[in-house]
Amino acid sequence: MDKEDLLRIGAAYIRVSDERQDEYSPDSQLKKIREYAAKDGYIIPDEYVFYDDGISGKSVKKRDDFNRMIALAKEKTHPFDVIYVWKFSRFARNQEESMVYKNLLRKRGVTVVSVSEPIPEGHFGSLIERIIEWTDEYYLVNLGVEVTRGMTEKATRGEPTCPPPFGYIMRDKMYYPDEESGKANIVREIFTLYANGVKQREIAMMMGERGIRTRYGKKPENRWIDYVLHNPCYIGKIRWSLDGARAVSKYDFENEKIMTVDGHHEPLISMELWDKVQKMLEEQRKVYPKYARKSQPIDHLLKGLVRCSSCGGTLAVNGKSGKAGTRCLQCCNYSRGSCHTSHGITIPRIEAAFIEGLKQAVGAKQFTLVPTKPKNTDHSLIDFDKLITVEERRLARAKEAYLAEIDTIEQYKQNKEEITKRIDDLIARRDKEIVKETDIDAFAEKVSGIVDFIQREDVTAVAKNEALHTIIEKIIYEKAKGNLAIYFHDL
Repeated sequence: MDKEDLLRIGAAYIRVSDERQDEYSPDSQLKKIREYAAKDGYIIPDEYVFYDDGISGKSVKKRDDFNRMIALAKEKTHPFDVIYVWKFSRFARNQEESMVYKNLLRKRGVTVVSVSEPIPEGHFGSLIERIIEWTDEYYLVNLGVEVTRGMTEKATRGEPTCPPPFGYIMRDKMYYPDEESGKANIVREIFTLYANGVKQREIAMMMGERGIRTRYGKKPENRWIDYVLHNPCYIGKIRWSLDGARAVSKYDFENEKIMTVDGHHEPLISMELWDKVQKMLEEQRKVYPKYARKSQPIDHLLKGLVRCSSCGGTLAVNGKSGKAGTRCLQCCNYSRGSCHTSHGITIPRIEAAFIEGLKQAVGAKQFTLVPTKPKNTDHSLIDFDKLITVEERRLARAKEAYLAEIDTIEQYKQNKEEITKRIDDLIARRDKEIVKETDIDAFAEKVSGIVDFIQREDVTAVAKNEALHTIIEKIIYEKAKGNLAIYFHDL
């Protein structure tokens, strides 16, 4: 028998962290891994090389290729028996997650091997592996402490500690007004408009209609305008959370753990304009106190079910009254200023139309069903939709590489065929998880019973809403056509 016939299939997982402190580059790691695997009698095809770039090993949630690798390894006929890594820290720095996934793989007959950290067999080898995992996790925790300490020290000196806010660019580790793109002037305009009495939502809509987007490419909404108006960076300050919780410093402007110091960058607005705006914001907070609308009681049938046909946002009570003093629902994104299509409708009108729509669906026994996700079995841990999304992104990147003349038409064609095949396979496997067809007659009877239930006067709005959530996935309201599209759970 030839040596090639004895070769078995393995996989390689390569992760490059944000710190870029790897001993070897990704290509070098793969070369070493393949050399090591060959000595073990394994080959590693390109399709089983999994790579996550610039992602921390603290958690597996954002590691798309890691999750795709685990999903393949969990299959009954998994395509590889060994996963090779340069170091165990590349697999995970979180010891708990590392043990969970290694045990899961071990039950499937798949082992994880570190090329640079050979582990002897037996109980002693398991102990050494646990020690390595603990050391890797300690490194991550200690690194976080040191990074926080270093960034806090920088902040106290008035130096930037995070990417520049909208209106600034970073150059030579310093903020500079982004005059070339006009974003600095947009910030000045936002402050001026608000100081002249224009509301945040109106400002957000104005900016959105002009094609202005936030640093993350999203349409402006009133919360973004509010953040801009509160940000002392625009008067030359640096703001930083003393506990390193950067997310807190974004929106909690009164937290005592947040320090504000003089920076070295040029302000975009004057102190006079800043003080005027802050005084107006303070008056607004007195009228609309923080969390005033939190945990509103369920007092209408369709709470949390109706969606805007333009942006997909939820329709919620907007606090305004329609004709005859009745309350209205409105797209939450329209209320924030990021959706520019009003979907206002009175609650009695939409509830009446919805109940009539349910009766028609029951009479015709025609329901638009949304497939239910499989029950929580071991196999259903695979998130097929997420894997499909990952492959679709790969397909988009392959096309971009071809259009940018990085890849030839032959390379693009090959990549497209391979990725499309994987997508088709994932879709087929996902659809198999929908294990039963809905009994239409029984379903119609159930819906009919709920129609009767929600029309009873002795039943609370909470109970009615909970009943609807058992059969309704979502309701799409298209105001322009006066249409309600009702989507049911596939029970």
